Amino acid sequence: MTGLVAVVMVFSIPLTAILTTHFRKQTRSKHEIIDKQLELEKLKHENYMLETEKLRLELDLRQGIKMEDDYKRLS
Repeated sequence: MTGLVAVVMVFSIPLTAILTTHFRKQTRSKHEIIDKQLELEKLKHENYMLETEKLRLELDLRQGIKMEDDYKRLS
């Protein structure tokens, strides 16, 4: 019985270390994935803002041209 307890103790310590290392690596990987997803979302938001501003400027330009044409017709 004592031999069985000693064997279990000898093998349980390395198994615990292996499992702990695995869980730490897994946690680090998840953290890196979340960081990359956050960076991607920031880039998506920045792209959305730039496209929105571009479309607004194009619309303002077209409306300005249309207003000039209307003004010339009235003159």
